[in-house]
Amino acid sequence: MRAVSYSKNNQLTLLHRGAEFFPALKRAIDAAHAEIYLEIYIFADDATADVIKSALMRAAQRGVAVYVLVDWLGTGQKSISQLARDFSSAGVNFRTFNPWFHRGFVRTHRKIMVVDRTLAFLGGLNINDDCFSDDGSHVSLPAPRWDFAVAIHGQLVNAIHEAAATQWLGYGLKDIKTRLQNLRRLRSQHAKPALTVAEAGLVVRDNLRNRRTIQRSLLHAIGHAHQSIYLVTPYFAPGRKLRHSLAMAAQRGVKVTLMVGVGQFRLQDAVTQSFYPLLSEAGVELIEYSKTQLHGKVAVVDDEWATVGSSNYDGLSLFVNHEANIVVRDADFANTLRSHIAQGVLEGRVVTANEVANISRVRRALNWLAYLFYKSVLQIITFGSYAK
Repeated sequence: MRAVSYSKNNQLTLLHRGAEFFPALKRAIDAAHAEIYLEIYIFADDATADVIKSALMRAAQRGVAVYVLVDWLGTGQKSISQLARDFSSAGVNFRTFNPWFHRGFVRTHRKIMVVDRTLAFLGGLNINDDCFSDDGSHVSLPAPRWDFAVAIHGQLVNAIHEAAATQWLGYGLKDIKTRLQNLRRLRSQHAKPALTVAEAGLVVRDNLRNRRTIQRSLLHAIGHAHQSIYLVTPYFAPGRKLRHSLAMAAQRGVKVTLMVGVGQFRLQDAVTQSFYPLLSEAGVELIEYSKTQLHGKVAVVDDEWATVGSSNYDGLSLFVNHEANIVVRDADFANTLRSHIAQGVLEGRVVTANEVANISRVRRALNWLAYLFYKSVLQIITFGSYAK
């Protein structure tokens, strides 16, 4: 596993929900001069996605080298076919990741865009309308999906560019000459007002050298926490180490708050709730968020360490899929993110210790069976690594 490599004096802008993210994304694409890399799990067929698709096509038509990689499972064959037709007509380089599971179960769950090697976006938002459920049902949500991305200027962009380019190269990039020609035309972009942070680093998960990088970065932060830990995830089903690290932090006096999404998948809810007795007994504050679909994968430790990215705290993200997070060591950024989390906590429902203690034996058994099923599937997929 590679250690996290931090760089200094990066300018970060925290973007909350699609209302802040998609306009920033479109402005960046429209300002591109030479090169765009976009790697995404879901590129939907809806009005929001059409705006981004059209911007990418216009960029390619004015001579920008545009490379778009979408996940085959996340995006779906119907949307992929339409994207392939539209992008081909405009000269956008387009590929799908692991179609028909040719490379096993792994998916690219990353959400990355890099423009002209000067600006990057990274986080949890896909290219889809965040007012509708992202599970294919197209059910209208009561409020926009709760999620975050970060716009990044500075040295860290080089690492994110390398990650995106390497992923594309793994799928057979052949037009290196075109890339180099376009890179010679690079001109600096005017940076948006942003927060200059002390230190920031990229952590990725893959199935080669970075199998545990994201999990270990989080375990390190939790293990060194002194005052508070805020962990937010749609799906909570990590391995034993992460579950017990949260419990141990609470037992040594750290205020630990875990906010999870509920109401989307009944099996996932049952798996998450199977961990409630352990966590509640240790003193972890449990918050269930159901105001809308919770999709953010964020954490803040001691108001000085924070992470935003694509990685859920579950078996698929931590042990199977390709993921990308940014980790930040900066009090101002951490406090900004924590204020958003605090608002989410107020909107959520506290699961009290008394409520957990009074879960019926039948419900406990059903939750445990759900976990055993989940664990068995993940053990097969990960060749026994999941429980660790």
